[in-house]
Amino acid sequence: MPKILGLIAASASAFLAVPASADSLASEAARSGQAWPMGQVSPEPRIPPSEADLPTFVAKPWFSLDDKTPALGGKGGKVILEGPAFDKQGNLLFVDCVTGRILRLSPNRELTTVLSDNPSGIAGIAIHPDGRIFVAGFTDPADGGTVFTIKPDGSGKQVIIEPSAGYVPDDIAIDSEGGFYFSDMRGDTAELTGGVLYVAPDMKTVTPLLTGMSLANGVALSPDHKILWATETGRGILHRIDLATPGKIAPYGATFAYHFTAAKVDSLRSDERGNLYAALYSEGRVLVFDPRGVPIGQILIPDREQGEFLGTTSMAIEPGSGAVYIVAHDRDGRRARIYRAELTGDFSKPARR
Repeated sequence: MPKILGLIAASASAFLAVPASADSLASEAARSGQAWPMGQVSPEPRIPPSEADLPTFVAKPWFSLDDKTPALGGKGGKVILEGPAFDKQGNLLFVDCVTGRILRLSPNRELTTVLSDNPSGIAGIAIHPDGRIFVAGFTDPADGGTVFTIKPDGSGKQVIIEPSAGYVPDDIAIDSEGGFYFSDMRGDTAELTGGVLYVAPDMKTVTPLLTGMSLANGVALSPDHKILWATETGRGILHRIDLATPGKIAPYGATFAYHFTAAKVDSLRSDERGNLYAALYSEGRVLVFDPRGVPIGQILIPDREQGEFLGTTSMAIEPGSGAVYIVAHDRDGRRARIYRAELTGDFSKPARR
């Protein structure tokens, strides 16, 4: 979960995403980022040639915030959105990493604060079937971070991982047994000290699953919870892990499914078909994979053409509709938006207008 600038508001507006022509939009995106006459450079991040012709959809703005938004405290400053997740009531929960707040956006787009006083910091959340909110976060990586739970109203905080453990928790995926996986966002390419760990349903037994990682970031489970996905931001790797049992890798089950080109890969989400969505930070883009880890499509933020709202950190998939809600922040540190993409059909053919 990169720590940079975030948010300013515009009025909320509801749009359905309109599929773009892969032949036009994606090909144009692939050519962007090259040198222009007189030494100018395109503000739109270039898409690698291997991904440029994937079926492509363009999301549309759905809700906007700024650093004066009352639910964020309204005092100004930097804001970064992360960790969107839907609860059983259809509310979209997400976090502001800078203030450590958890926010709730109702289906009719009323914004309220779930958790405001949170010195532990925050990077990601997951919602347990019983309604509890599992929170991963840190303020300073050198001081370690925490994993704790709260009730849907923000009360009843219970700490599971203490800062003294030395982990830097960034993202969470809850399994069908009641345990959970979390990413430990430590290390770099010189010192591979990060990883992914499993916490058993007793909320006490912690087992390392993946080690030797550079900035472990997103984690997600397949619909049947037999496959764990994880991203490694420092080395641009997507890990695909076949699980023998919760917290245990099957024989020959740990593989590199994909190596990203120049992207700062961030959070992950999976849909009911087993497709995987990876947020590409600083690119205004989400890359979509099939259950094997093969790229099958992408979703673009429309503002990326002007070099704006490139801070795509994460996304949530709406139960039932399959619509994708992407959180992103602007480079000036004053604005953030939630974008909505309604994907028609599947990714087997290029999308058309």
